[in-house]
Amino acid sequence: MNLLGENIIFLNPELLLLLLLLPLAGWWFYRNQRQHYPALRMPSLSGVSQVASLRARLQKALPVLRALALASLIVAMARPQEVLKEEEVEAEGIDIMLALDLSSSMLAQDFEPNRLEVSKSVAAEFVSKRPYDRIGLAVFAGEAFTQCPLTVDHRILKGFLSQIECGALQDGTAIGMGLATAVGHLEDSEAESKVVILLTDGVNNAGYINPAMAAQIAQKLGIKVYTIGVGSTGDALTPISRRSDGRYIFGMASVEIDEALLREIAEMTNGAYFRATSAESLQQIYSQIDELEKSQIDVTVIKRYSEAFHPFVLWGLLLLLAEVLLRFTLLRTIP
Repeated sequence: MNLLGENIIFLNPELLLLLLLLPLAGWWFYRNQRQHYPALRMPSLSGVSQVASLRARLQKALPVLRALALASLIVAMARPQEVLKEEEVEAEGIDIMLALDLSSSMLAQDFEPNRLEVSKSVAAEFVSKRPYDRIGLAVFAGEAFTQCPLTVDHRILKGFLSQIECGALQDGTAIGMGLATAVGHLEDSEAESKVVILLTDGVNNAGYINPAMAAQIAQKLGIKVYTIGVGSTGDALTPISRRSDGRYIFGMASVEIDEALLREIAEMTNGAYFRATSAESLQQIYSQIDELEKSQIDVTVIKRYSEAFHPFVLWGLLLLLAEVLLRFTLLRTIP
């Protein structure tokens, strides 16, 4: 039974029915009040009809104090208890490395506002859905870099994810190096399942590690690679050059993604290849990967109970004491 709050139960809730007696006791008291107090007959009340002293008004509050005291004591007798819950989580998590393309073409505006911002946002949502997994982030363009090693502190990971931007690395698309960097962080992992999610929008044209070689290493280490090609079909407004001040010049360019390579990498490692042509389809892809790679989690809920009747006993006694003291001192009536 839960009356006072989310975490409060009563050990003897049937005793709360005694509270229904208080209105009856109040009715009986006021009905028989004249029998308890003597009446003083006066020929006329015109002189005192408007006189109501503070003492007289306070006397009317005495039964209320006693009723509140009894109500508090009844609640205490019902034994309110606070339920303290503890969860013991045994999670067999998955180690996941995100490998994200930072080449200038990721600023293409066929996604709103561009491919990179959408990819970052959807990846952050994916991370939020997997609280028990260790997740890391590797980025690549013409070279590769570890932005965040494997961690369960997803707040820090999402902070790093929000800060990445194009232009931080030498331009180009080194898919092999990006994959190799991600695989390197999973090499010594003791997790039952190890996964790389590699996202790119181009064709491998840089780096000294061949993508097929990186895929072979992943295959030998039992690392599953999910590859995602990001970009619409046809032409898209894409950076085609860069000014001396660092700003990009945009122009229409053909969308070129080496889908054959990405599909080969996925097949070699027992992963899967996906093509995202919109923000919505990219969200669906991450949802599919989330379903494919479920962590095994055992949650044991332990309940402890803490007695919560003490405040009600204290207030009941204080109110009762206040009623008795006032009745026989300041608010004392003629016997």
